Amino acid sequence: MFFRRLFAAALILTCVSVGANAQTWPSRTVRIIVPYAAGGNSDVMARVVAQRLTEAFGQTFVVENRVGANGALASDTVARSPADGYTLLWAVTPPMTIAPAMTKLAHDPIKDFAPISAVAFNGFVLVVHKDFSPKTVAEFIAHVKAQKQKMAYAEGTAGSVTHLAMALFAKRAGLDMTNVSYRGNAPAMNDVIAGHLPTMFSNVSDALPHAASGAIRLLAVSSANREPQIPNIPTVAESGFPGFNVLTWNGLAAPANTPREIVSKIASEIGRAVKDPQFVARLKGAGADPLGNTPEEFSAMIKADTATWADAVAVAGVKPQ
Repeated sequence: MFFRRLFAAALILTCVSVGANAQTWPSRTVRIIVPYAAGGNSDVMARVVAQRLTEAFGQTFVVENRVGANGALASDTVARSPADGYTLLWAVTPPMTIAPAMTKLAHDPIKDFAPISAVAFNGFVLVVHKDFSPKTVAEFIAHVKAQKQKMAYAEGTAGSVTHLAMALFAKRAGLDMTNVSYRGNAPAMNDVIAGHLPTMFSNVSDALPHAASGAIRLLAVSSANREPQIPNIPTVAESGFPGFNVLTWNGLAAPANTPREIVSKIASEIGRAVKDPQFVARLKGAGADPLGNTPEEFSAMIKADTATWADAVAVAGVKPQ
């Protein structure tokens, strides 16, 4: 009986301590661990968010870049950190939802994190060389099917979103195509512009300048809704493939079991931020559209995307490492 009472007292003290810590959070610097190198779009967005949270909570939020293992190093770091709200993950689509289908991870992206909010998302666009004859998705499909040999497309590394987006589209459209891998979206785009390959799915932000110059043409965007920057370009979904919705997102997650009060504080601030025109303008400068969903919505998004990308990896024939 003595030990039972002692255990109960300890449990109560622990709960009181956790609750008190959550109420006073943040009382010191908070780290946001980014899985990519400084200077890229994801890093820029993370720094925009870090500045916003610093101003909102009166404590410094710093970005730390942990590059390695295709994003797994950063995720492992956060998964193993104390669940106290002082180490957060800049959660990005590839390491969170594509990596589980491609490699064995030391952590579980669904079980080992508490999703906070998807801050912003990026759509993709089906682009073709300026001299490629099809002008619509329907014409594109008919053209590919009419070829005697498999038509090749560019993509920015095997297993990348640009690769898997085309694999999913080809599956839905009944196309048999061959991928040619590059080391990133930019060199893949360069070869489409040069006419070495006729097509690819590209980041919208990368494609727009080349479309404006006339080097490429845009056929359809991969997101469920049209892109505000190019409202005259239809979606793949409205071009005959309802439900097609391929995009990437950047957001915040904490170690599993982080106090709900802390998660809610951050999510609420992100929700306010995405309604701030200046904050939105900075996100758009990094090529992203604001989202700012709830922890529950972000959790559902992660689970749904994990299933989608697992299917895409299988369709693309990417062998798990």
